[in-house]
Amino acid sequence: MSASSQQLVAPLERSVGAVLRDLLSLTKPRLSGLVLFTTAGGMWLSKVPLAWWQWALAMLGTAGTVGAANAFNCYLERESDRHMARTAVRPLPQARLEPIVALAFAAVLALAALPVLFACVNVLTGALGLLALLTYVLVYTPMKSRTHWAMVVGAVPGALPPLMGWTAATGAVELPGVVLFAILFFWQLPHFIAIALFRKAEYRAAGLTSLPLEKGDDVARLHAVLYTAALVPVSLVPVAVGVAGWLYVAVAAVLGLGFFFVAFEGWRKKAGDVWARKLFGVSLAYLTGLFAALAVG
Repeated sequence: MSASSQQLVAPLERSVGAVLRDLLSLTKPRLSGLVLFTTAGGMWLSKVPLAWWQWALAMLGTAGTVGAANAFNCYLERESDRHMARTAVRPLPQARLEPIVALAFAAVLALAALPVLFACVNVLTGALGLLALLTYVLVYTPMKSRTHWAMVVGAVPGALPPLMGWTAATGAVELPGVVLFAILFFWQLPHFIAIALFRKAEYRAAGLTSLPLEKGDDVARLHAVLYTAALVPVSLVPVAVGVAGWLYVAVAAVLGLGFFFVAFEGWRKKAGDVWARKLFGVSLAYLTGLFAALAVG
């Protein structure tokens, strides 16, 4: 049997469990988990009493839509993924799955999840889910190899889940839901910049662009400062729209100023990869703490 024939047969000889694990990995479970965390936050903050099955359907539909978007992304970026350490181990670069299988999986997931949102939650939430999916797959993903503005475009679908959680509960786009969208939008930008800084060589090897590659590290660090500075006042707005109390304000102010200080110190000292990884870690701690404070205060 030829080597090419062996490569074609090998995937068929894998266990069902191994194939299912690879299909699940296409949905980027850790990223999807973060998205669902913010979606649940939007539903919780609406204070609309929902039955358990309404929560379940909203979360299921959102999870499927997000998972489909991530799977389409894995399919479209299967070649560039080979050149980045964190993505080279994915099923498609490793040839553990055929690309057509990944594409079919993504399509089936989208076709199953979106009707749940449209029919079982409400049309508005379904429309937002469709917008997030199309923007992420058809706009953001192709832009990543062309311009650093892809980061800003990609922050839009990334910020929609908490608004989707709000609309799933209320059936309307209201100011508190828009505020949650704004918080997540501004949070993502320094978060993405941190990744782009400490993975700059991998982005270059993969043929992707980023703010550090296009404008330089100094500009990228300055943008991180500006975005964290904008995030601080935006994060305080929930108290003004009635979805948070003064305990939240205190926590948000401390977290926001801490996030800003880390970004500012990196810019002032022209810090490198160690600082960028620290900023990335701080961004995750910030978001977790902020939504926890929203939930209780």
